[in-house]
Order: sequence, then C-alpha cells, then structure tokens
Amino acid sequence: MKIDIVTLFPEMFVGPFDQSIISRAMKKKLVEIRIHQLRDWATDKHHLTDDRPFGGGPGMVLKPEPLFGSVERLKTENTKVLLMSPQGSVFKQTKAQSLKEESHIIIVCGRYEGVDQRFIDELVDEEISIGDYVLSGGEPAAIVVVDAIVRLIPGAIGKGESLDNESFNENLLDFPVYTQPAEFRGLKVPEVLLSGHHGEIARWRKNKAEEKTRKVRPELIV
Repeated sequence: MKIDIVTLFPEMFVGPFDQSIISRAMKKKLVEIRIHQLRDWATDKHHLTDDRPFGGGPGMVLKPEPLFGSVERLKTENTKVLLMSPQGSVFKQTKAQSLKEESHIIIVCGRYEGVDQRFIDELVDEEISIGDYVLSGGEPAAIVVVDAIVRLIPGAIGKGESLDNESFNENLLDFPVYTQPAEFRGLKVPEVLLSGHHGEIARWRKNKAEEKTRKVRPELIV
C-alpha cells in the first residue's frame, strides 16, 4: 500500500510515523508513506496557498491551484483521494477496514476555513472527519486515519490474532482485561479468568463487552 499525505505542516507527522506500528510497517515495506508540502505546488512567487473567501466572511480558504496540482501529480488510475474535513462522514472501524484494501490513498489535510469547493467536486472521492469537534487542521485527523489503516495490514502487528478481539470488530467495545499479580491491594482478578475454562472465559468476556457497550455506546447494539 502507498499513502501520500498533502499538508502545509509536514513536520507534524515526523514523531508519530517514526514510532510503533507505523514505523515497523514501513521498515517491513508493508506500506510506503510519503509526506508532501502543499506549497511546492503554489503557482505564485510568494508560494501562497490560501486567500480570502468570495462573498466575504472570516478566515482564509485553501486555493485550488496547489490542491489540483498536488493531487493530479500524485494520482494514478487506482488512487482514492480523501480530504480530512469536519464536514466529512465520521471515520469508523469499518471504513478503516475498507481503506486497508486500497493500493494507493492520497490524504489531503484541510486547513483554515476549508478548501475551495471546486477541488472537492472534481478530485476528492470522500471527505472524512474523525469526530464532531474542531481541530486546527486535518493533520491530527490524518494521523489517526493512517494509524487505524496500517495496523490492519497483514504483518503490521506481530500477533495477528490480537486483531480478532479488538473493539468494534463485532460492534462491541472491549471487555475488561487483567494481568499479574492476581491480587493487588486487596483487588482480585475475577475467578473465571483464572479457571482455565476457555468456554466460560469467552462467555464472560462477551457478556462484559455487551454490558459496557450498552452503557457507553448503546447505538452500537443492533
């Protein structure tokens, strides 16, 4: 898989992509991630990427020239173009799973009051939001999306079976987990987890996951 990210702030990706699962996946050549400076496609001598909105109003809007230039240069026949935007559909695990099947993704990070609508109409396949709140730009959201996708690529996580029991795989939140010691400050691990009875443990975990989901995210229960 190849992922190209177009942004005004490439430095924001240095730390997150140099660590943990994403870094290991790149070293294994499971994914190629390239970060591109949007200003490189600006068409004026000052490398401007934004201007005031027609019709008035506060803030600035990303100009069409660098947006079109960057995506048209990076795009291939099988590319999916995503725009990180608060107006997009909310990102969920099912979307991460479907994007994992793409061979090439371009992620454009929105900024300021938005991007010129002509770019969205002509080149963007999908607008994505990571939640109903305001960020200073699309970069943090892009990091979230990339992390969610890359960890699903076969081989990215050391033990593939750990993906089978993750939250949202069955529209359920995760069950409680415990580790050594079996008793800490008088707090004991549930006996069923110490029983060695795998069937009982599986039932306990499913019941706890359903209980937590009903309490915290009841909309997931169908």
